[in-house]
Amino acid sequence: MAALLMVPRQRKERIFRGMVSHLNNLTDNEMRIRYRFGRDSIAYICIIVGDKLRRSTAKATALIVEQQVCIALRFYASVSFLQVIGDTMGYDKATVSRQKGFHSVNVQAVCDYEGKFTNISANWPGSTHDSHIFNTSNLCHYLETNNRGLADGLILGDSGYACRPFLMTPYLNPRERHQQRFNRAHSSTRSIIERAFGILKRRFHVLHSEVRMKPEKVCRVFGACAVLHNIALTRNEPLEDVCGVHVQQDQPVQVPNFEGEQDGRHIREHIARVFFN
Repeated sequence: MAALLMVPRQRKERIFRGMVSHLNNLTDNEMRIRYRFGRDSIAYICIIVGDKLRRSTAKATALIVEQQVCIALRFYASVSFLQVIGDTMGYDKATVSRQKGFHSVNVQAVCDYEGKFTNISANWPGSTHDSHIFNTSNLCHYLETNNRGLADGLILGDSGYACRPFLMTPYLNPRERHQQRFNRAHSSTRSIIERAFGILKRRFHVLHSEVRMKPEKVCRVFGACAVLHNIALTRNEPLEDVCGVHVQQDQPVQVPNFEGEQDGRHIREHIARVFFN
């Protein structure tokens, strides 16, 4: 009977990832160029999301919180595919993500006077009219039942929305002086949201084009970028240009005037006469 010869298999030496050691070699300015945040702010973000991202596994190949955060920030900050990000950070794409496909959405956002986003709705196709998105949003439903008038403040929108007691739109054909002044003040104040979008897209280049992910992931990407935008403003993170990349400004969109009941016109006229006469 022939003897069975057992040849021991040569085992490859396992290579363990470092604890994002590459960050130790970067200055705060270099980190902001790559990740849009300095070292302290990245640590702050890791504390916020740590419980959600921490893996309950003993596998040496599992990404730690800091690695996951840096991969996400790098993806949001750049226009690179995950393959490129994985290569530059030393991780395999299969470890970074397995998502395929892409989609674009129509985003409704509300910001405060500082340009911080206070409400986001990013789950509608690009062809959906702005007024429909607002009218079916949780924000609109809340304001319809809980708004106490001017004491709670107002939202400013363009002429594509209905003028509501809690949402002021400009006069379509302002003839009187107080109406013209109201429109000028309205336009100047509402420009804050345009600047907020500009800063958001300048900080996170992933929003410049279609995000190559499934629709529900696209919504999450925008929401994550909006939250990170607020964190950057709160922590006074400077906005760094990335390798001289020029950010093309969005062209103004011609919004069709809303046609329908507008129950906020009397309040708008009252505001215009009291404050802009």
